[in-house]
Amino acid sequence: MRQRLALGWTGSALLSAWLLMGAFAAVTTVSVGPGAAPAVAAEEGEGEEAAPAEKPRQNMLMWFYKSLGLLYSIVFLFISFNLVALIVMNILAGRRDQIVPPALVEAFEAHVNEKRYQEAYELAKSDESMLGHVLAAGMAKLSGGYDEAVKAMQDAGEEDNMKLEQRLSYVALCAQVGPMFGLLGTVDGMVQAFNKIASMNVTPKPSELADGIGTALVTTMVGLWVAIPAIAFHHFMRNRFQKMVAEVGMISDDLMKRIAGPAAAKKA
Repeated sequence: MRQRLALGWTGSALLSAWLLMGAFAAVTTVSVGPGAAPAVAAEEGEGEEAAPAEKPRQNMLMWFYKSLGLLYSIVFLFISFNLVALIVMNILAGRRDQIVPPALVEAFEAHVNEKRYQEAYELAKSDESMLGHVLAAGMAKLSGGYDEAVKAMQDAGEEDNMKLEQRLSYVALCAQVGPMFGLLGTVDGMVQAFNKIASMNVTPKPSELADGIGTALVTTMVGLWVAIPAIAFHHFMRNRFQKMVAEVGMISDDLMKRIAGPAAAKKA
């Protein structure tokens, strides 16, 4: 658990750095212009009328934060921290050793081939993987017949599969909530801009509308930054989980058939 929390916070820090770097790159691309042009023009045309001085440029990250605002910054950081923690948790839960460990399959088969069924049961019971839970549940009910053992395995598999799907569904929730807050910021920013227009008797300058328009654009961009990797990860892990859960079903059913045959014959 401590390892998972550490990985989650490490991933959160990495995502925060990625967001800040992306913001800096995006804003720099938009705002960089002919910065040295006025100075060069002044040197070349000393006798001509001097061009209006440019407004001093503010720090790009500060501009990004000012456009996003404190409220949206907190919201998106909270979503991104939880998203990274969920991604790390799902990656750890989606490892093959946690669902279908090859070592368990080999050791369990070796016990079955040697007809050491009690040792096979103890091995499966002590294993924390999904396959171990399924095999242990099936062998615990094998005395009641093969059909009852299969039902017990299905119940155990569905329970573990539900846990995987529930954890993964929160990633999809982050992918849905991120763009919704981005859309809310878009509407909020446009309301600010139109409110500025309505409150003035003359046509406002573009710089006076920049705050509202910046909020509208930046919140939309950050919402998409959160949603795109979340959607891609959700689909990738869902397919991976489905494939390995199906593999658990096939392996457990095959092993249980090999155990149930000799057990049934001995009982008869």
